[in-house]
Amino acid sequence: MTSSEALLHVDGLGRHFGSRLAVADVNLHVARGEVLGLLGLNGAGKTTTLRMICGTLAPTRGSIHIAGLDLIEQPALARRSLGYLPEIPPLTQDTSVGEFLAFAAMLRRVPAVRKREAVARALDRCGLEDVAGRLIRHLSKGYQQRVGIAQAIVHDPALVVLDEPTVGLDPRQVVEIRRLINDLRQEHAVIFSSHILPEVQALCDNVVILHDGRQVYSGTPTDDDSQWRYQLRLQTPPAPDALQVLAGVRSVKQLESGLFELLLADDSEALDGVLAAAVSAGWQPREFGRCRRTLEQVFLSLTAGEAAA
Repeated sequence: MTSSEALLHVDGLGRHFGSRLAVADVNLHVARGEVLGLLGLNGAGKTTTLRMICGTLAPTRGSIHIAGLDLIEQPALARRSLGYLPEIPPLTQDTSVGEFLAFAAMLRRVPAVRKREAVARALDRCGLEDVAGRLIRHLSKGYQQRVGIAQAIVHDPALVVLDEPTVGLDPRQVVEIRRLINDLRQEHAVIFSSHILPEVQALCDNVVILHDGRQVYSGTPTDDDSQWRYQLRLQTPPAPDALQVLAGVRSVKQLESGLFELLLADDSEALDGVLAAAVSAGWQPREFGRCRRTLEQVFLSLTAGEAAA
């Protein structure tokens, strides 16, 4: 499998709890070398989605393929290609770090002849060599998160799934975990959930935003359509409806008196047409330039219930 091939395919994923819809029609695709951020407010459906991907919760509908294997039809084989860190790390507090990772390697069916090497590599990759002999309960929260990530990668899975990996950490620990996640992309596909925008912005190649269990955005951490989003300032502005009816204009938002944000069709003719119409109608264009919405703006707009432009 090459680095460009998707290691995770999630199509039409949904889950009901009785009559309550928790997740509906989620689609995710992650390739080796990519980091996908699953972003949403608390209760948006992030953890439920990850639990279905990891096989700890059965979906009501949809399909999940990990490294080409159907998780529903071949669960044992598919899970061998998966490493999972839940929001609360599954740590045994009264064992040493090294003993715990050896136990995790055994559970993941790492061959006995490779177990010592696998544990040593996980310790090295997660910066845990100096604490390998310490009891987990004596470690800081940041180091315990590192142990949680180490158990998720000890069997060298193709896909690493992390649920809120930096929750409860201090700023220095957050930076360290971010650096570790960034290192993981060199050999794995990574998906992690978060409700922290800077974290997703800093780490992710692609972002999926969930709101009320529904996928409301899928794209890059910066707005995908920003290359066709412009600000137009007019000396003699018309009503927004007059701009909305122009050929190639997909949406109009009035930002202040005389200043509009336009989302145009993705072709240069729309751009030329708007400028020509503004001059012809006597609106006296004063400024016209491309604008880029930040991930924060996209997120706040979508999770506030506003229609996506």
